[in-house]
Amino acid sequence: MTRPDEKAQRHRSRMQRKKKVIDTAIASADRDQGLLLVLTGNGKGKSSSAFGMVARALGHGMHVGVAQFIKGRNDTGEEFFFRQQSNVVWHVLGEGFTWETQNLERDIETALRGWAVVKEMLNDPSLDLVVLDELTYPLKYGWLELDTVLADLKERPLMQHVVITGRGAPEALCDVADTVSDLKDVKHAYRAGVQAQKGIDL
Repeated sequence: MTRPDEKAQRHRSRMQRKKKVIDTAIASADRDQGLLLVLTGNGKGKSSSAFGMVARALGHGMHVGVAQFIKGRNDTGEEFFFRQQSNVVWHVLGEGFTWETQNLERDIETALRGWAVVKEMLNDPSLDLVVLDELTYPLKYGWLELDTVLADLKERPLMQHVVITGRGAPEALCDVADTVSDLKDVKHAYRAGVQAQKGIDL
C-alpha cells in the first residue's frame, strides 16, 4: 500500500469511529421540547444570532414573536425585513439606553409595560418562537424582578422556544436555560472610530 493510500485509510477509519460516536449521541437525544436559549457576553452578534433563528423558524413555517427591550429605534434592517413577514409579531418596547433616558422611574415603568406585552406572548401557544432582545439589561438594572421573569418563562407553552439576548445574563437565568452562548469581544470597529454600518450593525 502506498503512503497516500495509507493516509486515506487512516482518515477513513477515524471518520468511521467518529460517525459511530456521533450517531450514538444523536440517537440518545430522544426528547422534544421548547428550548430556552441565552445569548450573552460582550461580543458582537447576540441579536444577529437570534434573528438568524427567526429566519430559520420562518423557513419552517413557524410563527414568531419579537420583543425588543431598551432599543427604541425603528430603523434597523432586521425590523424592516421581518415586519413584512406575515408570521412575525414585532414589538419595540424600549425608549433607548438608560444614559439616554436619564430617568430611572420612567425606565422601570417602560420595562414593566414591556413585560406585560411579553407575558401575553409567552401565554400564546400559536407563537413557536419568542425572541426577547436585550432582556438582560432590565434584569441587570433591577427594573424587572428576576423571579417573576423566570416564573413566566417556566409557564410558557411546552413547545414554545424562547431566545434571550444581552450582556451580563444573570446566573439564575443561565442555570435554567437549555443552551447558553457567551460571545467574546476580541475586536470591534467602533473602538477604531468606525460608525455603525447599515446591513452590519443596523
